[in-house]
Amino acid sequence: MPQRTTKASMRHTALCFIGFGLLTVAFVLIAMLVGSGHQSVMNFDHKWIGRIQNQETPTWTSVAETLSWIGSTQVVIVLVVALLLFLLLIPRLRWEALLVVCATGGSALLNILLKNLFRRDRPDINRLAEESTFSFPSGHSMGAFALYGILAYVLWRLIEPLPLRIIALLLCILLTLTIGLSRIYLGVHYPSDVIGGYTASAAWLALTIGIFEYWRHRKVRRSEYRLNA
Repeated sequence: MPQRTTKASMRHTALCFIGFGLLTVAFVLIAMLVGSGHQSVMNFDHKWIGRIQNQETPTWTSVAETLSWIGSTQVVIVLVVALLLFLLLIPRLRWEALLVVCATGGSALLNILLKNLFRRDRPDINRLAEESTFSFPSGHSMGAFALYGILAYVLWRLIEPLPLRIIALLLCILLTLTIGLSRIYLGVHYPSDVIGGYTASAAWLALTIGIFEYWRHRKVRRSEYRLNA
């Protein structure tokens, strides 16, 4: 059983680092297209902004504003603190609290760095909300992906029944996607901002989880060595 657990941890670690590499390459390609103002990106952005904003109604606007609020910095901080307190109450999950801090805090710092690097202006098409920071990549998208991505990882390890695991995963995915969609609907982000945000945050999440899984793998191996010594 310990050997099987160790092998599984090694596979998870390898998959995370491979995912980090692929996602980093994907983000670099997106960033290069956005930074160069490539016509294909402009066409894509305006096409999907039009399609999404054509669905505008008072009800959808209220829903989008609520989702955008859920993805705001203030709410994300509150949810992160609540998650940390929960993890710290469970002795076997206390190291996961550090993982949550690294995943969410690192994503936030990365977003600030990237925004100031690319300094992309926000769209001015049917703006339903106001923002003062730069546009690329979307901070709401990066924050949502980091928070609900790491939450999905923790819940997947914490919850035993597979159906409940899948439900938790789907809810985290749904929240992440709808928060990003709300930012396009409200006219404060281009679709490429949201996609870029997801990609950047996914790369960071893959790296942090990969390092964490590697540490867990080393910890299990040390325990096995002591038992066999």
